[in-house]
Amino acid sequence: MLRSARQIIGVVLCICLLLGTGRSAVQAAQPPRYTIGFSQCTTGDAWRQAMLAGMRKELSFYPNVTFRLKDARDNSNRQQQQIQEFLKEGIDLLIVSANEAEPVTPVVEEAFNRGIPVVILDRRIASKLYTAYVGGNNLAIGQAAGRYIRSLLAGRGNIVEIQGLAGASPAVDRHRGLVSALAAYPGLRLVAQVQGDWKRPSVIASLPAVLRAHPEVNVIFAHNDRMALGAYQVCKQLGLEHRIRVVGVDGLSGPQGGIQFVQDGVLTATLLYPPGGEEAIRTAMNILEHRPYAKENILGTMVIDSTNVLTMKMQTEQLASQQQDIQRQQRLLQQQRDTYASQQTVLYVLAGALLVAAALGLLVWRALRANRRITRVLAGQNNEIRSQRNQIQEFAERAKVETEAKLRFFTNFSHELRTPLTLILGPVEEMLTSGTHFDAAHRQDLGLVRRNAQRLLRLVNQLMDFRKIDVGKMPVHATEGNLVAFVREILDSFEKSARQKGVTLCFLPAEPLISLPFDVNILDKVFFNLLANALKFTPEHGQVTVSIQPLPAERTVRVRVEDTGRGINEQDQAHIFEWFYQGQHPGAQGSGMGLALALGLTRLHLGQLTFTSRVGQGSTFVVTLPLTLPAALLAPGKANMPSLTPLAEEPLAATPTATDEALEARFATGEGRDALVLLIEDNEDVNAFLAQKLRPHFQVRTATDGAAGLRLAAELIPDLIVSDVMMPEVNGLEVVAQLKGDWRTSHIPVVLLTAQGAPEQQVEGVQAGADLYLTKPFNPTFLLESLRTLLSNRERQREHFRRELSVDTATVAPAQRVDQKFLATLSAIVEANLDRADLSVEDVARSLGISRVQLYRKVKAVLGTSPTDFVQSVRLTKARQLLLDDSLTIAEVAYQLGFNSPSYFSTSFKGRYQISPSEYRALHIAPVG
Repeated sequence: MLRSARQIIGVVLCICLLLGTGRSAVQAAQPPRYTIGFSQCTTGDAWRQAMLAGMRKELSFYPNVTFRLKDARDNSNRQQQQIQEFLKEGIDLLIVSANEAEPVTPVVEEAFNRGIPVVILDRRIASKLYTAYVGGNNLAIGQAAGRYIRSLLAGRGNIVEIQGLAGASPAVDRHRGLVSALAAYPGLRLVAQVQGDWKRPSVIASLPAVLRAHPEVNVIFAHNDRMALGAYQVCKQLGLEHRIRVVGVDGLSGPQGGIQFVQDGVLTATLLYPPGGEEAIRTAMNILEHRPYAKENILGTMVIDSTNVLTMKMQTEQLASQQQDIQRQQRLLQQQRDTYASQQTVLYVLAGALLVAAALGLLVWRALRANRRITRVLAGQNNEIRSQRNQIQEFAERAKVETEAKLRFFTNFSHELRTPLTLILGPVEEMLTSGTHFDAAHRQDLGLVRRNAQRLLRLVNQLMDFRKIDVGKMPVHATEGNLVAFVREILDSFEKSARQKGVTLCFLPAEPLISLPFDVNILDKVFFNLLANALKFTPEHGQVTVSIQPLPAERTVRVRVEDTGRGINEQDQAHIFEWFYQGQHPGAQGSGMGLALALGLTRLHLGQLTFTSRVGQGSTFVVTLPLTLPAALLAPGKANMPSLTPLAEEPLAATPTATDEALEARFATGEGRDALVLLIEDNEDVNAFLAQKLRPHFQVRTATDGAAGLRLAAELIPDLIVSDVMMPEVNGLEVVAQLKGDWRTSHIPVVLLTAQGAPEQQVEGVQAGADLYLTKPFNPTFLLESLRTLLSNRERQREHFRRELSVDTATVAPAQRVDQKFLATLSAIVEANLDRADLSVEDVARSLGISRVQLYRKVKAVLGTSPTDFVQSVRLTKARQLLLDDSLTIAEVAYQLGFNSPSYFSTSFKGRYQISPSEYRALHIAPVG
């Protein structure tokens, strides 16, 4: 059997060798294949057809050439794009026939510089960077036209010239040739010129006025036959077709060509302008096959009139007939090649089938031998597996007992840690809040102890939650609530830390109210962990976006937390939800419990937590929650959704890998130092001294020069700015002037510190717009109290603006103050878009030309409220006016003001004014009669 298989394989290999040899010989005889791209933008269908017919006639001799055509249809911009597409496709040679020279010159030069041969056909470009040119001599055509007209008019007469597209090289050269020819004959005058665009309608529209103005015209010379046909039609309309003779250019064959027009007597003559398709292909093949060629290939011309038109027509018809014969022979040849290729394929398939059959026979014989051997081996391995399985079961039982003991120890140890942590936190809090005087170093140490103790307490709480989830002791008590308000409250708690880090927070709820049952304590820990992780791993100037989208068809709500951070490595993605797993990113070390806890709590809430991440682009975590929960998970009775509790009372389960030290300090201690002070001081010692004195009372950011200070002021929108006067480049006075002139920062109080104490210098500082001018050396206590006074004044100013906005008219009267101008502009934008239900803070910020964060900080600083509340206030104030118009229904008022539904409008109106819209209307509109 083995010998027979070997014989079959030998026969098959011989057949394959013979077939392969024959195929190699055929392939060796075949010429190399080329791809030619032709970009065409010339005008006139007849011209295009004649050019392409010539190309196809010549290409019929080169079956190894792939010809690709892109027709821009007189659009030069489209031709640029098509040539770029040819360059991407990897063609071997490019033929370009342009309508205008300037637009396509750069892209043709690019092709030439890439090493792709370029053949320019018919119309030149504004560069010499091409391989070859094929086309007629337009200057000679113009001169020939002038000489023919001289003989036609016997040296005396008046001529009208109809030119082609302005700027096109053929039009320019033909005009120059005509003028140079006429210059030799003073009796011939060029009385008028008509600017055409190579098309007949442009001539029909503009020529009649010229002929009426010059009735003495004898000859019209048009730069192509289409415009010449238009000139003849105009002459016929005016009754001048027998007196005025028309001469065109092109001399194309066919029923719509210039030769036929001359034979029919429509045109007196036409000058032959060969399309050059055949010559372009011949030149291209000479270039590709490395044969000699000329860079300039000028085509000849001749005058076709009644004396030779029949001869020209017969020649063109005979050439067309020969071309059809050649094409028919090419098709027959291709059929023979296809037949040969199919027969060759069948032979290869048969040989391959024989070879496969022989190989399969050999494999079957060897498999039978191997199968008997493997069967004996498997019998022994089965006995070993049964023995090992029993051992594995014993090990698994033992490991389960040991794991349970470890978890119990871990949980008990976590409980034991709470007592010493309480004893640490209690005295530290008392020392920090008792008013006892400590120097800065000791107070900083105490703050460090408190922050880390709070951090350790959160870790302990997470361990306890882990244990509760593991043993199924974590209860769910869901109550009906607004998920949008709940997530917004959590997001607002990260605003300060995000601002300090330079990260933009975006909140994008699909609807203002999404009601569903959920456990506040559980979801608070889930979203806090996800947001804290996103904030930590998002670099400066990055963005964290939280979106909420209800999915009624799926009966779920989807909350997405998306960041623009560094992403998660592929090797980490499979493990990030594992307990105590720490990623491979440098600096990403932590407890490894945050995301695992979030996943466990989400599943406990009958939800799903998924993620997607790409390294270098960021990560997206998606929490999917059901719109309904089983009755067993609902809290007994109806309860309002509680607010977030401070961490000191019930610490949130935040992952320690997800937030920086400043964020932990705020949530651990409940500090409320919301006022942000920006220090601009170029002296490092003074800068550090001021920062040390102010940090116990405010948030502090520093800048070492005026330019950096202006940039930080625009980004952060601080509550107060303290600046030195004498600084390099941008001094303090210039800083104040720019801050007060920019409505984003015009509201910020500015304190100037300087060693220049002269009265005139102080006056100069106040005139620049400074709110306070202090000379060095200064009393730190006086500076601190001055800053507090300025902030108090700013709060009273906010109240003033709020009172202005609370009157019946929602807009603020424009005044000279920049803040009031800002409010007037803001109010005008909001009022102009009141009917838009989808009006967002981003839309308003875009209309003002600023970012959403800058708008939020500006409105918050001036009015003490958010942009969303401001828009709602304007809508409700406008509602009070519209409700006094009894011709409008309450529903119409609601929709005019951009509310999604009348019920939502009524709820918002009653929440603002403690009275429903219908009750308000009844109180203010007296009943009729």
